[in-house]
Amino acid sequence: MSLSVLSRKEKEKVIHRLLVQAPPGEFVNAFDDLCLLIRDEKLMHHQGECAGHQHCQKYCVPLCIDGNPVLLSHHNVMGNFRFFDYQSKLSFRFDLLQNQLRDIQSHGIIRNETEYLRSVVMCALKLYVNDHYPNGNCNVLRKTVKSKEFLIACIEDHSYDNGECWNGLWKSKWIFQVNPFLTQVTGRIFVQAHFFRCVNLHIEVSKDLKESLEVVNQAQLALSFARLVEEQENKFQAAVIEELQELSNEALRKILRRDLPVTRTLIDWQRILSDLNLVMYPKLGYVIYSRSVLCNWII
Repeated sequence: MSLSVLSRKEKEKVIHRLLVQAPPGEFVNAFDDLCLLIRDEKLMHHQGECAGHQHCQKYCVPLCIDGNPVLLSHHNVMGNFRFFDYQSKLSFRFDLLQNQLRDIQSHGIIRNETEYLRSVVMCALKLYVNDHYPNGNCNVLRKTVKSKEFLIACIEDHSYDNGECWNGLWKSKWIFQVNPFLTQVTGRIFVQAHFFRCVNLHIEVSKDLKESLEVVNQAQLALSFARLVEEQENKFQAAVIEELQELSNEALRKILRRDLPVTRTLIDWQRILSDLNLVMYPKLGYVIYSRSVLCNWII
């Protein structure tokens, strides 16, 4: 169905759905492509702001405020498209399309034992992230739910390289309640990769975890928590690498009707055609020859 025959509400739903589906690091590219199709600047701007806000929360988009990293997530959303940062004590709106902070305002916080623990946990987590991630970012937030206080630690690292036709994101989230003797840590690790050179390949892997930590004092809790995160993420990384190796070496071959040599190199069809002296109707010869060889090869 052509977009021109859709009502405005239907267009809004389609645009929003497509933008929300954009892989990490590719939101602006998806927005620019849709602008060429829709040709409605006002409609695209409104949907881009809404979907961009969701994209930031979903993929923990990192920012830098006063030299400190900030990760945007649904845990530090204040409403009306605003976020809050505990380090700088600022609330703001973030324009993902322009990569700019807007409407920055100061915002006070209550300084208590939980806030001090948050700072200690942040220091321990930062040491871990600096040792294990090339360009990692982390953040520790506070949240009160039914008079119970929780700490939420978020970790993010990514490599976005459209020039090499691939993007990858690693993120994890860890939540635990501030208890006097024992606390349960709930975690989720998530990895997403998108490869789009010659093939459109999406990989998403996640794991949920639950562990318990003894609470002696704040320093001990912070160090034990950082060690727990390190241990679980190392196990997860090793398992993912093992699964991917098995997928590439065995699973993909089982999909095919017979084993094929896997060289992981691109075939230069143009050079092959030149060697065979296909000089008449080169484009037609290229298509027919390459398709026939590929079909015979696979069948």
